[in-house]
Amino acid sequence: MSFVARIRRQLRRMESTGKRTARSARESVKSPLKRGSASRVNETSRAKRPRQAFANPSTEGVPGHTLRDANGGIVFDDVPEFRPRLTPEQMIRRGVFGGCYFHPRGGKPGILYRGAQGIPGVTHEEFPAEWFQGLNPNMYRNRRYDSALNKYGVSSGQDQAEWERKGWIRPQDPRGWFQWYCRFFLGRRSEDDDRQISRWKGVAGPKGRWKRALLNKITRAGVQHDNESVSPVIRQTLLHWAFEVSEKDLQRHKL
Repeated sequence: MSFVARIRRQLRRMESTGKRTARSARESVKSPLKRGSASRVNETSRAKRPRQAFANPSTEGVPGHTLRDANGGIVFDDVPEFRPRLTPEQMIRRGVFGGCYFHPRGGKPGILYRGAQGIPGVTHEEFPAEWFQGLNPNMYRNRRYDSALNKYGVSSGQDQAEWERKGWIRPQDPRGWFQWYCRFFLGRRSEDDDRQISRWKGVAGPKGRWKRALLNKITRAGVQHDNESVSPVIRQTLLHWAFEVSEKDLQRHKL
């Protein structure tokens, strides 16, 4: 069996498993969990939650979810450990993924969706028009990856094919983490939330490897936290995970 065939079979299995788990979660509503069943709550509670409404003060003059903590992290009441610093709109306006993220055939092709239609369901039209208002379409639906469109003017991260080879892609969000985050931000909750939040924590959480790597470099250079000459590639990587380091992060890191 070819590598592509194996990957496709694996995705079909995951999709089938997700459907069975979702049915189980719906049935569990009829039989509430006993107090103290922490692991069961972690596995099923988010699947049962309806779409939620959040506080919506404005950010940069554009409406969006911006209820924040003292460190600038965006607050999601149902997932207190997930505190990204940037909204999807802020990420798009700064410049991410070489401008090609919302083009279904944008960038180097993956191994699963090589047809003329590209990756199914990938379109900016799914999301609020305000996120893209006034932007050149090349900033978000360019056919080719262009590092000049990234905030820091550098290439950063791996391509669609590598995301698929490493098993990071799930059928519900075939474009990857940022697609998941856009939908999560707008209120969707799914069986994949724990995995995606865990991935974010590994990159930009309190002990995130790329966050710590950047703070180490800034400390050694003896410059301000926002000095863009220090590791623009890591800064772009963190931007792709909805994060920018702050002066508070730097001061805590030095302790």
